[in-house]
Amino acid sequence: MDVNKLLYVAIAIGAVAIIYPTIKDLFKKNKPDGASPEDKPAPVNAAILPLQLQAYERMALYVDRITPQSLIGRIYQPGLLAVDMQIAMVQNIKAEYEHNVTQQIYVSTMTWEAVKTLKEQTISVINQVAVQLPPDAPAMELNKQILEVFLQAGESPAELTSQIINAEAKRLMR
Repeated sequence: MDVNKLLYVAIAIGAVAIIYPTIKDLFKKNKPDGASPEDKPAPVNAAILPLQLQAYERMALYVDRITPQSLIGRIYQPGLLAVDMQIAMVQNIKAEYEHNVTQQIYVSTMTWEAVKTLKEQTISVINQVAVQLPPDAPAMELNKQILEVFLQAGESPAELTSQIINAEAKRLMR
């Protein structure tokens, strides 16, 4: 099995890991009225709602900023080697995550897990693609191969995560 196929499988597994809790949660919410009290959402405190919405907004921004297209656009400079680009991309993803880590207290566990899974999956794909390249490969080659992997994978894991974030935020506003 070639490395590209392994990357596609990793992305597919990550997408399933992101989607499964959402679908499970949707089925839970469609239970008859006899559902247990812990299945019903807690009433939202009016003072906390703006903080929760801001947290979902920040998660949506984070997800957008760690897409390969966004990372490459912000980080790439002509003359960079692939290894330097790899390090810069991974450091950027981790730094932005650390900057937003406190937002987990305002978002659902499902949303936070989806964001964490996306972060780990994105870093994994970047590292797997970088390992395939020779040490002196230009950053442009790394960028090209990363974009190919994500384009060939079908629906973007970032898009799936964004859908989860949007659905949760809209549920709060009801």
